[in-house]
Amino acid sequence: MYCPPAFREEELPALHDLMRAVRLANVVTSGTSGLHASPLPLFLDETDGPYGALYGHLARANEQWKDTPTGEALAIFMGSDAYVTPSWYASKKEHGKVVPTWNYTVVQARGPIEFFEDEGRLRGVVERLTSLHEAGRPEIWSVSDAPEKFIKGQLRGIVGLRLAITSLEGKRKMSQNRSAADRAGVAAGLSASARPGERLAAAEIPQG
Repeated sequence: MYCPPAFREEELPALHDLMRAVRLANVVTSGTSGLHASPLPLFLDETDGPYGALYGHLARANEQWKDTPTGEALAIFMGSDAYVTPSWYASKKEHGKVVPTWNYTVVQARGPIEFFEDEGRLRGVVERLTSLHEAGRPEIWSVSDAPEKFIKGQLRGIVGLRLAITSLEGKRKMSQNRSAADRAGVAAGLSASARPGERLAAAEIPQG
């Protein structure tokens, strides 16, 4: 991933925070029939290895797990993003030498991937994913709420995955290379957007 120094994120806690904030990642592998990519909810186990490990599951009918030999995989976590118009820059009025850009945050995790079918291990992944995404809801659903026979049947329809992270690349491109006045203009413009995602991106523009 191309990443100028001004946008590079290298602190492990910050990288993990960015990954946890993304609820759906894209897992990319290369198999005998070419590239495969699946959007998957994943959870990060920070205690599993020096950079942590990612866990999730995919449908048994998904050819990706069948066609992927043991090897490196890439998990892409796309965070907030927004189009930035030059009209928001104070410098536009000064000299006009401005162009559009796109602000975004992203983390790319690489490492060997394994797929597993063990029911106990797979159930643990499903329960942990469920607890993660049900947390904070007024009425929390848990795997044990469903009939045991039904859950066993559902587990037979999926395959677990573990990606042991060996490298992390993070990029936080949020107008850090612009002047304070330009950043303020971008933050104000995004804050007034009708798009919720752009309003979230506004909060990540550094000020001062």
